[in-house]
Amino acid sequence: MQDVSSLVAQAREGGPRAVARLISLVEGASEQLREVMAALAPLSGGAYVVGLTGSPGVGKSTSASALVTAYRKQGKRVGVLAVDPSSPFSGGALLGDRVRMSEHASDAGVYIRSMATRGHLGGLAWAAPQAIRVLDAAGCEVILVETVGVGQSEVEIASQADTSVVLLAPGMGDGIQAAKAGILEIGDVYVVNKADRDGADAAARELNHMLGLGEARAPGDWRPPIVKTVASRGEGVEEVVEALEKHRAWMEERGVLAERRLARAAREVETIAVTALRERIGDLHGDRYLGALAERIVAGELDPYRAADELVAGLTEG
Repeated sequence: MQDVSSLVAQAREGGPRAVARLISLVEGASEQLREVMAALAPLSGGAYVVGLTGSPGVGKSTSASALVTAYRKQGKRVGVLAVDPSSPFSGGALLGDRVRMSEHASDAGVYIRSMATRGHLGGLAWAAPQAIRVLDAAGCEVILVETVGVGQSEVEIASQADTSVVLLAPGMGDGIQAAKAGILEIGDVYVVNKADRDGADAAARELNHMLGLGEARAPGDWRPPIVKTVASRGEGVEEVVEALEKHRAWMEERGVLAERRLARAAREVETIAVTALRERIGDLHGDRYLGALAERIVAGELDPYRAADELVAGLTEG
């Protein structure tokens, strides 16, 4: 058993080992998870969470590394959650993103953690919300969350980040991809990376046109900017940071940031509650009660909705 209070105190002082242990407890759904969350609750809430999403190959990791450099120049502590595909053998993260961000490995003001999706859809790991809370409580002022890059099903980042950055690249058909993925609805800032390639200007124009077609904004509403970058050379990154700061200021001024964080907290509570209910229902598999309900459905004596009502009633009474 870990001494949670000691780990939290060390994490607050910037101890990377303590942060690593806390995230491991979260990711492994440790029996101490509730104790960890209770200890972190009064310490979190100050970090600015930026989500980075986009198709594979657009340069999410390179862009994340460039943003870390930009924020470190401002003297800010930065946390990075790089969600990687799961290993088919160990279930762990493949660590590719950490390799690409190795230039920050010796910086005490940067904490980088790879997390495995472990089959969770939406581009994020299931434990990402709690891991964000750990980095927040550990004093990270900016937390970058990089999705796995699964293409058309990674819009979940919009529910976890204060600001969502969508990256595209020329020559990858990303205009069509964006429309298919619903990305036009989740982006707060759009970045056309690898802008030194042919077709970058055309990609930016196409994106701007598509955003215009889907526009239904009132005066004063946020208009997502489109920024062109060459992240591998650090070009355009300062403009991205500027766009992020403008979006944050706009959200704070209009109360949108508080609304997003309230919605995020509500969603987290709902997810935990639904998971607990599923576990209780799972305990009934093979149980006589659930089996009896199934038999009545097959016999035509009961419909599935009525059976579900009876199951829920049974769980509530239990």
